[in-house]
Amino acid sequence: MSWFRWAGEDLILNCHLQPKASRDEFAGLHGDRLKIRLTAPPVEGKANAHLMAFLAAAFGVAKSQIQLESGELNRQKRVRIMRPQKLPDLPGLTARQS
Repeated sequence: MSWFRWAGEDLILNCHLQPKASRDEFAGLHGDRLKIRLTAPPVEGKANAHLMAFLAAAFGVAKSQIQLESGELNRQKRVRIMRPQKLPDLPGLTARQS
């Protein structure tokens, strides 16, 4: 199972979050998930909001184009990125096949 899949023009990511990290970054793979380190603490939705902003910048979309599909209170999350405009250099990530 891959850490990402395409659903039409949307990209679905399976993520593993590490909150309260020293910097925001993609940190490779964690099993079958993309590990993302965030500086935000896991309190009152701060890490989720920070994740949305981080992914929006990385994929060249507005924050409103990022949806948290599952894992709101968990480190394991599934996120939908609607029509990403750019793809960061991540292991195995390829453009959608037309």
